[in-house]
Amino acid sequence: MNKITTRLTAAATPTAPALVLRPWTEADAIHLVDLYQDAALRRWTSAGIDDLTDAEQWVLTQQRGWEAADRRSFAVLESPDGRAEGRLVGHVVVKGVLPGSESAEVGYWTAAYARGQAVAPRALEATAEWAFGTFADAGLLHLELLHQVDNTASCRVADKCRFPLASTLPAAPPDFPHDGHLHIRTHR
Repeated sequence: MNKITTRLTAAATPTAPALVLRPWTEADAIHLVDLYQDAALRRWTSAGIDDLTDAEQWVLTQQRGWEAADRRSFAVLESPDGRAEGRLVGHVVVKGVLPGSESAEVGYWTAAYARGQAVAPRALEATAEWAFGTFADAGLLHLELLHQVDNTASCRVADKCRFPLASTLPAAPPDFPHDGHLHIRTHR
């Protein structure tokens, strides 16, 4: 695999360390198994990570997305000094950035032990700014954020990151068994 060197940062808050966002590596897989024991994470995400083999496959899928240039996934890590990588606290992704496409989708999750530390909004904001800065010349005008209507935490994150609610989408089983919210952020 080619080494992807994109690295983003998000500033510390008064109560939480800075964040480093970088592409997923094989070494991250072991941490995913523990993180996916969280019932809330399993409820809101589509990945089913039950063991190290599942985690390694998931990481490989993220790496292949970078290589195919259609999915850019970042591991989100605490950074006590603003540079070094610490504990894994989340994930953020930009999906579907294709030449000539005006929109792409973003998604994220936060580890249970890091919730309440503004990990998702800081990581999403850094990623949105990066995506618009990197792909605006290729035609990117909008980022879409989708979540189930009963995921109120994701609504709060979307609001904080300037993704206003655009519409409510009807359920489309089996892939989308519940109604969803579509939030859209437009590049300035």
